[in-house]
Amino acid sequence: MNTLKQAKIGETIKVVKLHGEGAVKRRIMDMGITKGVEITVRKVAPLGDPIEITVRGYELSIRKADAEMIETE
Repeated sequence: MNTLKQAKIGETIKVVKLHGEGAVKRRIMDMGITKGVEITVRKVAPLGDPIEITVRGYELSIRKADAEMIETE
């Protein structure tokens, strides 16, 4: 299983599934990260947290823990 956390800078990936439950999953979905959407990894902070991505035409920073919940292909 590949996750968003494992993606390299500049890579464009497609979301396959969201893991997690309740409020955490809802927050990720509210940010526009849903099944089938393409995500481009723009930057990763020196210690790996947060990760800056482009999704649906806007830039977003997410935590490493949240990135682990996003399964990609």
